[in-house]
Amino acid sequence: MIQSLLIANRGEIACRIIRTARAMGIRTIAVYSDADANALHVQMADDAVHIGPSAARESYLVGDKIIDIARATGAEAIHPGYGFLSENAEFAQRVISAGLVWVGPNPASITAMGLKDAAKQLMQQAGVPVTPGYMGSNQDPGFLSIQADGIGYPVLIKAVAGGGGKGMRLVERPEQFADALASCRREAAASFGNDHVLIEKYIQRPRHIEVQVFGDSHGQIVHLFERDCSLQRRHQKVIEEAPAPGMDAETRAALCAAAVRAAKAVDYVGAGTIEFIADASSGLRADRIWFMEMNTRLQVEHPVTEAITGVDLVEWQLRIASGERLPLHQDQLGINGWAMEARLYAEDPEKGFLPSIGRLEHLVLPDNVRVDTGVEQGGEVSPYYDPMIAKLIAHGAFRDDAIARLEAGIDDTEVWPVKTNAGFLGNLLRHPEFLSGDVDTGLIGRDGDELVHPIEAEVDELTEVAVLLAASPGEGPWSGALGFRMNAAPHAVVRLRDDAGTVYQVPLAEVNAAEPARDVLAFTGGFARRYTLDRHEGGGHHGAHDGDIVSPMPGRIIAVEVTAGQTVAKGQKLLTLEAMKMEHTLTAPFDGVVAELNAQAGAQVQVEALLARIESAG
Repeated sequence: MIQSLLIANRGEIACRIIRTARAMGIRTIAVYSDADANALHVQMADDAVHIGPSAARESYLVGDKIIDIARATGAEAIHPGYGFLSENAEFAQRVISAGLVWVGPNPASITAMGLKDAAKQLMQQAGVPVTPGYMGSNQDPGFLSIQADGIGYPVLIKAVAGGGGKGMRLVERPEQFADALASCRREAAASFGNDHVLIEKYIQRPRHIEVQVFGDSHGQIVHLFERDCSLQRRHQKVIEEAPAPGMDAETRAALCAAAVRAAKAVDYVGAGTIEFIADASSGLRADRIWFMEMNTRLQVEHPVTEAITGVDLVEWQLRIASGERLPLHQDQLGINGWAMEARLYAEDPEKGFLPSIGRLEHLVLPDNVRVDTGVEQGGEVSPYYDPMIAKLIAHGAFRDDAIARLEAGIDDTEVWPVKTNAGFLGNLLRHPEFLSGDVDTGLIGRDGDELVHPIEAEVDELTEVAVLLAASPGEGPWSGALGFRMNAAPHAVVRLRDDAGTVYQVPLAEVNAAEPARDVLAFTGGFARRYTLDRHEGGGHHGAHDGDIVSPMPGRIIAVEVTAGQTVAKGQKLLTLEAMKMEHTLTAPFDGVVAELNAQAGAQVQVEALLARIESAG
């Protein structure tokens, strides 16, 4: 058994690996960048070594540094987690060549499944059904456009080296193809160093279903059943569950058998996931499910599989990497109950899910569900990495039980002042289609506005807040309230204002607040509100000019689509900002004229920098 392990990752997954390694008596070594000097994974590990500047390309993505640190600290093995170098075959080979144990599949398996076009051709040879599309080497834009016409719109453009929802564009009409292809290639080149793409037929009512597989170095491969990851936003998973709703035993057997064939085709060792797309227009049927890709690593959503099977997948990874056989045979594995995971992100759903960065001044995570996190109160959400705060995982005997427990966990989640998607997650769990199990990958896109809308503040919440904010006689709303006495019916109404500018009028029967609070935080159904007393009768305060286009976060401008003085229409693309590994398009808020333009392609900008100003044409 491995005795010492370097974790070449950060955040939640690094903490997750450390917990299992510690339980197995394995010494752990963490690495950290400048931005992560005080991070939770650094505190949890037995040893921690600084690896470089905050930018991942200068720290977590520098393989030579990681191997040098492993040697210097006496680590026997390297676990890459997910993301970063986890699916980099060259790095895996260098780890092995350095005499270290690589906790992952063989480099040849990573290579075989790393490029989507080659992987699909390999799967066809192995008898695994694949989605119709073009996977050839001709990358001429005109030729690709012709191929898309032949496949039939809508189509998906996908980077052959892509993953995690990056390097992927949905194209619904021929006239959109050229722009979508250029954008996809830019993102693919920046994220993966490879701008080659393939084109797939877009399934109109798709479900994303994946199968967890595991192989050992003795030739044994098993599956640990399926996960449904259909709730997605911009091709990134939001809520995952296991098993998949509506999956019958016959379809499950066919699907899982195909996943095992796929793994055997590349002599797979370790944890991997075979991802499929299903046409759910007629329910789940084995003949309407196709291979998409294989992720040759541990998945973010692996806890739901752990919950229904009782297996610690990280422990299995470490045992298999140590040369052991799989702990269980296929007939010893079964499904127990239902599990569901929600990804809690630092992002603002009401502003297009733009990442929210800053200090976690107030952070309370639930104790009634499993929580996998890499942050703690007082920590920072930085602009350098994925903005995940935590994963909340609920397990119950039935699907309804898992939903109820996860919803309760979200209700107990409190984060401030960083914005989160907690309320959005709560709305998703209450959505009628989700509750019925009738989900597909387009649900969030169809009902996005409804899902981000905050639930109304409850009367009990407003009353409690009003009591906490109410001032003693001679101050605030009680000033001049003739006949007012503490613990008596008031002759005035307390006016509250939340951080969104909404004003509430709250009558109170009694008040017990000798020392009033300046502001009060309240959390309802995942939505956070900060209340203060409203002292401006009938008036609200205004922020920046409605036509100001400001940078929502630090980033780099990669495209400017307009010029100063140009007339623009509401919703027209103004510029594209690259930040936190994603492209963000900023558009005109209304019809008008570009009165000011401070943006240049290639320029780095800071948060809230004024990039452009639109003045009304009227």
